[in-house]
Amino acid sequence: MADLPAPALHLPDAGAPRAHWQGGSVAMVTAGVMLATLIQGLDMTISNVALPYMAGTFAVSYDKATWVLTSYIIAAAIMTPPTGWLAAKFGRHRLFLAAILGFIGASVLCGLCQSLPEAIGARVVQGIMGAALTPLSQATLLDTYPRERHPQAMAIWGMGIMLGPILGPTLGGWLTDQWSWRWVYYINVPVGGMAALLVAAYVRDGVKRAAPRFDGVGFLCLSLAIAGLQIVLDRGETDDWFSSPVIVTAELASGLGFYLFLVQSFLVKAPFVRPDLFADKQFGVGLVLNAVVAVVLMGSMALFPPLLQGLLNFPVTTVGLLLAPRGIGTMAAMMLVGQIAGRVPGRVLMLGGMLLAALAMAEMSGFSLRIGPWEVFVCGLLQGFGLGFVFPVLVSASFSTLPEARRVEAAGIYNLVRNMGASIGISIMTALVDRNTQINHAILGGMLTPFTRQLSQPALALYAPNTARGLALLNEEVTRQAAMIGYIDDFRLMMGLTLLAAPLTLLIQGTPQTREQP
Repeated sequence: MADLPAPALHLPDAGAPRAHWQGGSVAMVTAGVMLATLIQGLDMTISNVALPYMAGTFAVSYDKATWVLTSYIIAAAIMTPPTGWLAAKFGRHRLFLAAILGFIGASVLCGLCQSLPEAIGARVVQGIMGAALTPLSQATLLDTYPRERHPQAMAIWGMGIMLGPILGPTLGGWLTDQWSWRWVYYINVPVGGMAALLVAAYVRDGVKRAAPRFDGVGFLCLSLAIAGLQIVLDRGETDDWFSSPVIVTAELASGLGFYLFLVQSFLVKAPFVRPDLFADKQFGVGLVLNAVVAVVLMGSMALFPPLLQGLLNFPVTTVGLLLAPRGIGTMAAMMLVGQIAGRVPGRVLMLGGMLLAALAMAEMSGFSLRIGPWEVFVCGLLQGFGLGFVFPVLVSASFSTLPEARRVEAAGIYNLVRNMGASIGISIMTALVDRNTQINHAILGGMLTPFTRQLSQPALALYAPNTARGLALLNEEVTRQAAMIGYIDDFRLMMGLTLLAAPLTLLIQGTPQTREQP
């Protein structure tokens, strides 16, 4: 493997000859990048479990405590697009190391906070510092591995991306039970410290290019658009959507910010995000598929905990274990992709993966209140396996036609789209379950009267609607059935979305290994 031609860890200019791929150094770079990606992914979900305990410590309601989650998401979303400019201005190595160290410091502050405002402030800093970790890690691996090994590199990177959110709830629950909620943040110190040492020792800057003039107006407009949209997505369901003045204001601010951002992007010579980046068809198709995968993956992950725990009464420990097969299937598929990507066209792998994910959704749409752990296990494993075929090939193909000097900028946009897709998927799927539950309850309830023959059967005597107790039990059962139908409707919607997006994989031209260097 040492004789394979590959990009060196340090590239002084775009036209410099490539050095041989040094396996030992690459392994250290990969380890450092994976650890940095892991701590960022963990903090996307690890706080969810600790949130009730944080609310108790700060003596605030759970509704107010959710700003600990929202503040992190908004800060990370806003600071993801500037990663390319910051890397060009200060160098990828410096920015990567500063982001890790800043993330560690912010994690310590999160653990030490004594009030909700302090926690929100510390989480904002943590989101700002963590925003650069994912795009920098992605661009670093793409530059470190030779082009013919990009699918393998993205498979490894994808494992880090998937592992963090999957481990987050389980690890967060265990740390909170064994010690306290503060340890969900302190755990970042040893892991992040190891990542910082490896990045400092082995990661080097990629292709050098002059930093363009910073478009402050474009950045502020995009920040306003992202912040407003995130508030609408994260708080809309809690605040009753457009019945809330806060949500209406955030929606108007988001629309205005996005409009001004588009105007600014096409009028100035050096916009914050250059529109020509989206002229690359391969990258554009990749962004669309990336958003769909994020909606389906994160939307389904958000539905399963309330479905299993709240509706089917599965124990919390069992729920955590049943969420793991999705990640196991994804990582298994990614490892398989790393072995066969050079022999199977990328579009075939992605199309097959999308169809497998759609099949898993079709199976989920057949769920009922009588399902057991085995059905959930199989469907999660199948969905994860399908998306595992899509993820690494999609990332590699999306960047295969872009110049190396623009990879960090493109990675920032790519990860912003992924995060926004995840937020949209979670918000829409959760809102639809609530709304459809109410609609289905009204429909089912309208079919039941004291004269309904089925209710006169001896086995259903407890549900007699002519008694207060029977009416309460009947209402509870109707609510459960209505909620189950609501979840089934969501699974069908995600299945349809996956099937609609599947043909887009055929627009991917060739395989990343065979494409010529831009």
